[in-house]
Amino acid sequence: MKNVKLFFGVLAVILFATASQSAMAQLQAPAPSPAGYVSQNVGFTKISVDYSSPAVKGRKVFGDLEKYGVTWRAGANGPTIIEFSTSVSIGGKNVGAGKYPVFITPQASGEWTIHLNSKGNSVFAYMKDGKIDEEAVAKDDVVSVKATPVMAADSMERLAYSVSAEDNKVAKVTMAWDKVRLSFMVDTQVSQKLEGFTSTLK
Repeated sequence: MKNVKLFFGVLAVILFATASQSAMAQLQAPAPSPAGYVSQNVGFTKISVDYSSPAVKGRKVFGDLEKYGVTWRAGANGPTIIEFSTSVSIGGKNVGAGKYPVFITPQASGEWTIHLNSKGNSVFAYMKDGKIDEEAVAKDDVVSVKATPVMAADSMERLAYSVSAEDNKVAKVTMAWDKVRLSFMVDTQVSQKLEGFTSTLK
C-alpha cells in the first residue's frame, strides 16, 4: 500500500510539472510593438486603421531609425492598413472602398509623402539590391499625397494613429510618433453620395 501511495504521489508531481510546462509554453511575452486599431465613422463612411505600435526607446526615430528619403511601412511588424467602407477622395483622386497598405517617405526638410498601395503589398516587396525601389513603390500607388510634418513639443513614446471626423464630411487621419505629427485629409464625398441617393428616388 505504501508503494502504491508513493507511485500516485510521484505521478501527480509529474502531471503537475507537465501541465505547468504546457501553460508556460502557451504564455508568450508581450509583443515589442503591440497591435493598434482605430476607427471612426465620417459621413457615410467608416475609416479604420490597423497597425502595430513601435516605441521610441530613447532612439532618434526619423533620420536615424527611419532614414530620410526611404519609404517606411508606417508602423511595425505587418503592413499598416487603412480601410474605407465606401469610396472616398484623397488628394483630389477617387479611391474605392477597400483596404490599402500605408507607406510613408520621410524627408529631412519640406513635405513627406504618404502612399496608399494599390497592390496590397508590404513595403518589403519593393526591396531591390538591399534597398527600397522608390520608383516601383510610386508606380503602385493608388494615391500619394504630400504632407508637412508638424513638430510637437512633447514626444509620443509609441506610434499611434487617429481619425478625426472634423466636419463629418472630410476626415483627418494622423500618424503621431516621437515629436512628429503627420496628417492627411480624406473626403468621404457626402454631397456626391446624397446626390446619388436622391437621383435614385426620382
